[in-house]
Amino acid sequence: MRERLLGLLKTYLLFVVIFVIQKPLFIFYYSSMYTGLSAMDILQVMWHGLPLDLSLAGYFSVIPGFLFLASSCALSDVLRKIWNIYYLILSILLSMIFTIDLALYEYWGFRLDATPLFYFFSSPKDAIASVSLSVVFVGIGVMLVYAGVLYLIFYFVQRSIWRGLKLPFHYLKVAGILLLVTGLLFIPIRGGFTVSTMNVGKVYFSSNQRLNHAAINPVFSLMESLAKQTDFSKQYRFMESAQADKLIKKMLDPAVLDSTAVVPDTLHTVLFNTKRPNVIFVIMESFSSKLMKSLGGEPNVAVNLDTLAQEGVLFTNFYANSFRTDRGVVAVLSGYPAQPTTSLMKYPHKIQSVPSIAGSLKKAGYRTKYYYGGDADFTNMRSYVITSGFDELISDVDFPVSERLSKWGVHDHLVFKRLLQDLNAESTASSKLAGAAKRPFFKVVQTSSSHEPFEVPYRRLTNKRLNAFAYTDSCVGDFVRHFRRLPQWKNTVIILVPDHLGAYPEHIDNLSIERYQIPLILIGGAVREPKHIPVYGSQHDIAATLLAQLALPHSMFTFSKDMLNPLSPHFAFFTVPDAFGMATLDNRVMYNCESKSVAVDEGAAKGKNLESAKAYLQKIYDDIAKR
Repeated sequence: MRERLLGLLKTYLLFVVIFVIQKPLFIFYYSSMYTGLSAMDILQVMWHGLPLDLSLAGYFSVIPGFLFLASSCALSDVLRKIWNIYYLILSILLSMIFTIDLALYEYWGFRLDATPLFYFFSSPKDAIASVSLSVVFVGIGVMLVYAGVLYLIFYFVQRSIWRGLKLPFHYLKVAGILLLVTGLLFIPIRGGFTVSTMNVGKVYFSSNQRLNHAAINPVFSLMESLAKQTDFSKQYRFMESAQADKLIKKMLDPAVLDSTAVVPDTLHTVLFNTKRPNVIFVIMESFSSKLMKSLGGEPNVAVNLDTLAQEGVLFTNFYANSFRTDRGVVAVLSGYPAQPTTSLMKYPHKIQSVPSIAGSLKKAGYRTKYYYGGDADFTNMRSYVITSGFDELISDVDFPVSERLSKWGVHDHLVFKRLLQDLNAESTASSKLAGAAKRPFFKVVQTSSSHEPFEVPYRRLTNKRLNAFAYTDSCVGDFVRHFRRLPQWKNTVIILVPDHLGAYPEHIDNLSIERYQIPLILIGGAVREPKHIPVYGSQHDIAATLLAQLALPHSMFTFSKDMLNPLSPHFAFFTVPDAFGMATLDNRVMYNCESKSVAVDEGAAKGKNLESAKAYLQKIYDDIAKR
């Protein structure tokens, strides 16, 4: 039994070593892209890429685990041949993937996924049209050599293990233990016992995108992509492209949305009293308008938000783009509308081509930082945050284990406490240092406590879920009260916005317009005056609206519009699996794609928004397909 357990361990570690060694080989091949790297940088790439390597090694060790189990009953030539065939197939596959990934990276700019395969099978001739025959032959040669080397390594290691095997006397006991150990491979395959499962985003660690790419295991990247691959260009086809283009032009007219367009200053609503304020986003888990008395909701729940809404800027007809955090965060921070069938955050190579508020502010000289008390690897959040332009990400692992008391990680008051500590430290530093310390900052804090199972260190309301919202609301209120005492307050704008509507109202229908109504509040010393703004908009409009207020370009945010420009169309757009909707002053419509029917159509101009909403969604999927 000992020989078999050691043999399985050696097999698993052999896979890990092969995957780890491939990383410096990749960096060496693309040495021109990785100039100036230190030995520590390479070690960091290998270390941070290890989770994917351990996971993939677990996948590939399952069959050897069952073969070792079978060997406890019989040591036959047939079993040995099965072993050899498995390693031969594996050697060819690993060699093909590694070589193709190596060849394509400089063209695609991301590690291998299903995208090149999609293009190849759609049109093989066009896919290789830009590659010379000499490159193809050299690639095939490298592939064969590498496959041969891998197979020899597998063959000799396995032969040494096979020689030490003998039939055990208690073969049922040995077989049972081997079955258990093979089953334990599920742990590295899944990536442990945290909320998040293994995904490519777990390797992202640096603001240098090249280092993140080098850490990715291309085999895992391809597997993950194939598991969720879809042809976006064929989804949600409601009309001919020409008709969709005609309708969308009225909604996304570049002359209106381009920040360089000549628009009289008198038409703009100016919200801030300074040109370059600090900006803090507070993205609140699951909040809705129905939790605020000032928006016609419940009294005595979000009492702090109600108070802040009266002293700041409150948008009274604001909507979430979707129903999940990963979709809402992208809408808020990248100005990109959510989609019914997928989450753009789960496609690192697509999300890297999407602009972001952090990226725009970073170019304008802002320092950027993201705070989240949960698992940053959940739904590829880490890769999104780093790719978006944030210099630093604070997540659950940056807090003491004693503070990770929630299912979702660290309770909200501790996350806000960490933010306040940093603000205090920066305040002290800015009084002593010049340069970077005095640059404006952009910070995002994402809450998580107002989420099932609603277990919070706070007792004010008897209703468990309302009490959880009241807890997060109290955390926001405490943070604002403490922050007012710091010198940065007078030059800061705080933007309070939910990621989506969640657990309240309870059992709300996905096809109800109220399902998407959320607050948007701007407060802080840099806010010029209290104001209620009734224009219609949704989360993805925040990007253009904020950047316009800062006199920064926003035309790259294709779907985001300046809500405070009266020349811009005013509408809200939102989606849920297989349904979407649009709201304006005179029409609110919801369309069910499953039943191909209108679920809601209300207002003075019934039916007005339906075709526009269809065209809008169709163009979103066209845009995703091209990224």
